[in-house]
Amino acid sequence: MTPFFGELIGTALLVLLGNGVVANVLLSETKGQGAGWIVITWGWGMAVFVAVFTVAAFSGAHLNPAVSVGLAVAGKFEWGQVPAYVLAQLVGAMIGAVLVWLTYWPHFARTEDPDLKLGCFCTAPAVRNAPSNLFSEAIGSFVLVFAVLFLAVSVFGLGALDALPVGLLVLAIGLSLGGTTGYAINPARDLGPRIVHALLPMPGGKRDSDWGYAWVPVVGPLVGAGLAGLLYLALQDPTSVQFR
Repeated sequence: MTPFFGELIGTALLVLLGNGVVANVLLSETKGQGAGWIVITWGWGMAVFVAVFTVAAFSGAHLNPAVSVGLAVAGKFEWGQVPAYVLAQLVGAMIGAVLVWLTYWPHFARTEDPDLKLGCFCTAPAVRNAPSNLFSEAIGSFVLVFAVLFLAVSVFGLGALDALPVGLLVLAIGLSLGGTTGYAINPARDLGPRIVHALLPMPGGKRDSDWGYAWVPVVGPLVGAGLAGLLYLALQDPTSVQFR
């Protein structure tokens, strides 16, 4: 498997399982309806775990444009490979969103609230305040990428369980920082499914895809990732803080 398809398949798995748990909790007449935020954050953490151990050997399992950019800023990944990785991640996220849409089709039809339907595809802030929302996405992504940079140089020797720390990292971010914006912390995870929501029909009707907010979960994670890469460089060698 090529790195491109590794990233595509891994991100599709990530969104299938991650947005799948959101749909299970939010939509009407599911087995998990009303299970709450803890279930969603655990589901996303385990989605990351499954996706990472599935494709890590093929692409490094970035599964997130912010991770690819952060690694490139830190000199751990070639800038020339970033566009292909981002494209694969975006396409994979869209595929994952389509699979969630198909899986939960009957429950979308039985759900009257269009906001809940949108929430099964992309994030939205609990309190709409652009500067605060942008900061929330940036700080969550900073923590993600900063920790990943140190995990990348660690060797746990646990086989597939090497992916577990990344899943637990995402769980921790969701539990601690996710209540503000829903912690996209991944431009592809938010933008790809948002595009799918806009394009596909929705049983029982749907609302707009909230494009006025869509830039926040794209820009915020990239800013946070870049700052994490720069801090990582500064801690290694203060003279090396520069975009390569």
